[in-house]
Amino acid sequence: MELTILMPCLNEAKTIGICIKKAMHFLKENQIDGEVLISDNGSTDNSIEIAESLGARVVNAPIRGYGGALITGSQYAYGKYVIMGDADDSYDFSNLMPFVSKLREGYDLVMGNRFKGGIDKGAMPWSHRYIGNPVLSFIGRLFFRSDIKDFHCGLRGYNRESILKLELHTTGMEYASEMVVMSELAGYKICEVPTTLKKDGRDRPPHLRSFHDGWRHLKFLLMYSPRWLFLYPGFFLIIVGLLGGIILSIGEFAIGTVVFSIHTLMYCMMSIILGVNIIYFYTFTKIYAEKSRFIPHDKSLDKYVAFGEDKGIFGGFLIALFGLIISIVALAIWGGSGFGFMEPERLMRFVLPAATMIEVGIETMFACFLMGILKIDWRGKNNGEGN
Repeated sequence: MELTILMPCLNEAKTIGICIKKAMHFLKENQIDGEVLISDNGSTDNSIEIAESLGARVVNAPIRGYGGALITGSQYAYGKYVIMGDADDSYDFSNLMPFVSKLREGYDLVMGNRFKGGIDKGAMPWSHRYIGNPVLSFIGRLFFRSDIKDFHCGLRGYNRESILKLELHTTGMEYASEMVVMSELAGYKICEVPTTLKKDGRDRPPHLRSFHDGWRHLKFLLMYSPRWLFLYPGFFLIIVGLLGGIILSIGEFAIGTVVFSIHTLMYCMMSIILGVNIIYFYTFTKIYAEKSRFIPHDKSLDKYVAFGEDKGIFGGFLIALFGLIISIVALAIWGGSGFGFMEPERLMRFVLPAATMIEVGIETMFACFLMGILKIDWRGKNNGEGN
């Protein structure tokens, strides 16, 4: 069988019939060997009865959620290609040839683009049309170097075998993002075709919850891009902290009537420590990702990790030692005044950077030990014997 038209369903009795009829007509009109598959997610109305009476095949999706229904549907689909779309009559199942043509050309994933095809008045809330979708799609393109302009279009086609290889697992609305992201990371051939969106035919509120599901999409994009979640913010904090710290370690700095002194220096040192911590989170995440294969291996990390725990530990020791030396200098300066009262402005310009170096150095040593532990391949090493 060439094509499965897959529709997730949860109480869509009012619209599922017209969607199935359009899909059946499309298959017949274009002489495509295909089926209409309904992945039911626990409907309590007569959606299943309507679907079966119209000749659609129905499977039960035991895992609740949009992603859960589509994962189950993809597993049970008979077609080489799958075109998925909501059963609320917002997408036109009678006009799917652009998707089929691209799939036949060898594309692994063919996305619909509603902004190119046209969005009817009232079909999409203004917050989704002008804020949510554009912002999340931009973040997706930025994080994953994608060309997809409409990350969340619910009408899309894919090569079933290719998508199953990705082992997608998110069960909520963020499944839409996961499919695109994992396809991009896997190097799949992806394109977009214009599609239309009209106001759905439901007589109840949509399952989509704007802020809740929007956050789930954003969180997914961040978690699958450690570089943007950890590395870049970490470097930014370190650079800002270093620039401010160098200036303020020399003396006060004024902009107009605003004077920056040791209090600002303290926050600069905090910025450095926080940035170092976040970069170590990036390193741990990438090593874990390589082991668990939840995202593809990133060769850009190899040189950094290959630097070695021993060199990293030694480097951390030198940083801490340098901080200790500066502390001794500060102690000597204090001793020169008989260990009595001293103007904080002078002494803190030594103490704050010194304490920061000691903390960063010690933390680097322990972080390198942890990196070494994470790289240990224990599977099969102990032969079942405990320590």
